[in-house]
Amino acid sequence: MKLLKYKIIKTPVGLLKLVVSDQALVAILWDNEKLNRVRLDQMIEDRKDPLLLETEKQLNEYFLHQRKSFSLPIETRGTAFQQEVWGLLNQISYGSTWTYKDIALKMNRPLAVRAVGTAIGQNPISIVIPCHRVIASNGGLAGFAGGLDRKEILLDLEAKAHFKF
Repeated sequence: MKLLKYKIIKTPVGLLKLVVSDQALVAILWDNEKLNRVRLDQMIEDRKDPLLLETEKQLNEYFLHQRKSFSLPIETRGTAFQQEVWGLLNQISYGSTWTYKDIALKMNRPLAVRAVGTAIGQNPISIVIPCHRVIASNGGLAGFAGGLDRKEILLDLEAKAHFKF
């Protein structure tokens, strides 16, 4: 078991808990996080860790419409299926959305829509791995660890900035 470091930051979508190992970002957690949604090793607060500071900087740039993607080392723990889903989330362009069904089809598993939704719900690195860009087939918002209100804020932020780059 390795000791993780965290920092809590204020953002337009509320407080976020950034969690890093010595080498990578391992989680971005919401202030209303469900207990054990993301399983993590023991943590200590560290407001000066270089990777935590870089993550905070890149998130601030994202919220200020100065960044469309992130260049951070990340480390996710999950099943092969979850890893595949999370990898596909990184292919969704800034300002765009895919449906849960789109992801299932890209995986050649058209009947796995619910499993895709479950895997997305376990995404440990919200915003950086853009699970907020996944919507229901009817175009509505569905499921988001931070709450649908925050999902809507993130989608609106990207929609409004989409043509400013």
